[in-house]
Amino acid sequence: MQYAHLGRTGLRVSRLALGTMNWGYVTDEAAAFEIMDAAVDAGINFFDTADVYGGPQKPDIEKGYGISEEIIGRWLDQGGRRNKIVLATKVYQPMDYGQNDRKLSAYHIRRACEDSLRRLKTDHIDLYQMHHIDRATPWEEIWQAMELLVQQGKVSYIGSSNFAGWHIATAQGVARERHFLGLVAEQSLYNLVDRTIELEVIPAARHHGIGIIPWSPLAGGLLGGVLDKTLDGRRAGLAQRVERNRAQLEAYEALCGDLGERPADVAIAWLLHNPAVTAPIIGPRVKEQLVEQLRAPEIVLSPEVLAKLDKIWPGPGGEAPEAYSW
Repeated sequence: MQYAHLGRTGLRVSRLALGTMNWGYVTDEAAAFEIMDAAVDAGINFFDTADVYGGPQKPDIEKGYGISEEIIGRWLDQGGRRNKIVLATKVYQPMDYGQNDRKLSAYHIRRACEDSLRRLKTDHIDLYQMHHIDRATPWEEIWQAMELLVQQGKVSYIGSSNFAGWHIATAQGVARERHFLGLVAEQSLYNLVDRTIELEVIPAARHHGIGIIPWSPLAGGLLGGVLDKTLDGRRAGLAQRVERNRAQLEAYEALCGDLGERPADVAIAWLLHNPAVTAPIIGPRVKEQLVEQLRAPEIVLSPEVLAKLDKIWPGPGGEAPEAYSW
């Protein structure tokens, strides 16, 4: 396994992060334990979860589940495992029905952190990530709450997720005024199909020394060799995306075939070739899928192949403002 510094910190994490969103929902506890054991054996030391994970992730969700954290906690509780991993979780999403059971008030951050620590059966979180921007809470309040958690030893580093470039810049400006490290990682939607963050998020992160942690590196399965799969009614949305992108997918999977590599591995390898990317999040549902995805960091894509991938899946045209202006 390869490793990299998390942003500008001295912390080194594996180039693949183990995503656990499906723990307790799609993947049962026994299978999750097998995957986590295999991940550590393979050298993956970066585990990512969130307080809300463990149930169906829907836009109209009313409360979180905490099941993913609980499963990880029981795995950690078996002894000798906590110091083998860098543990990341998130705060923001609604965890109950109360007005203050969500978002980034100091009130909720404190309670949410305590609840995550209890579920995870640990005394500290290595990377505590804001799951979304909270436009109603001032940064002075957010950073004061986060600073206290760091001072108390409950959190080591702070990260963000789904932030825009200007959110990152604003957050870092206020953190610098407070003589605080601020953000060290940003978890964003990023893959060959979804490349919007190349406009401003990646430049902002690079400027401030923040590592990019891509989620959905396979574009919800679209880049996972989907043309050879049978999509049933449960995956109707993916089937529709396949039809919209069929010409590109045919070119992409043909290129992967020429390389002798699985499409999923090429998609992750493409992300790893970007110096701004620390570790894409992989989300295996069974142990066998994890073992298959270990190939990706070993793949070296030539400049010619990278150019072909850009032609098949064109991005926004570079960084802003040059991408759309003279």
